[in-house]
Formats: sequence, structure tokens, C-alpha cells
Amino acid sequence: DFLLLKCNACGEAFCKDHIRYDDHKCRSAYKKNVQVPVCPLCNAPIPVRKGETPDAVVGAHIDKNCKYNPAQQKQRIFTNKCLKPGCKRKELMKVVCEQCNGNFCIKHRHPLDHDCKGSSHPISKA
Repeated sequence: DFLLLKCNACGEAFCKDHIRYDDHKCRSAYKKNVQVPVCPLCNAPIPVRKGETPDAVVGAHIDKNCKYNPAQQKQRIFTNKCLKPGCKRKELMKVVCEQCNGNFCIKHRHPLDHDCKGSSHPISKA
């Protein structure tokens, strides 16, 4: 089978071995072969003009207009606030009481440590 395929960039016909832009050195490939780099820090697409190196453009974006804020990322890690009145600690993971289903810090995780109201009698006195 010798079936000709039409290049969607230049419009010329090629066999299956030469249909790729690089294989027939297509002069119109720039019209179709467009890739937009993404900033590795803020995940924003970075526009690159013809003739510019994507690495240099992304580097300039990181140096000047990148919206990435590492301090903001660190604040969001500890989001599970202790429900014990007066305690301001936050934990990375939820620590849920089995009796009252409240979320507490490591220090107040046991029913006796947070004056649990979930059950009429405590599980243990330890």
C-alpha cells in the first residue's frame, strides 16, 4: 500500500514514513507545531515568541513575574485545628476522638485530655 497523506501544515502529500514535520523538513511546521511551556512553580503558561528560547523565557518569568509564594504553601500544611478550648495547635493529619468525633492535637487526643462529652464513661484512665 502506497497511500499518500497530506501534511496539515504545508499541504503537500507524503508517504507514512515522511508525513512528520521533521521527516520532510516542513517549512510551515511553525504554524501547527506550537508548544507553550508551563512555569514549574506557579503552573502558569508562559508565552514564547518566535525565535525565543523557552528555557530563557521561563527563567525570566521566574525571576520577575512568578506568583509562586513559598510562605503561602507552608501555611496551608497544618490545617487541622484542635477543638480543645484555649488550644491553638494545628496538626498535619486529623486526630479524631472515637467517642465525640472531634478533631484534636496530639496533646489533647485522648478523651480525658479534652473533657470528652461523647460517652458517659471514659474508655480508660491512662
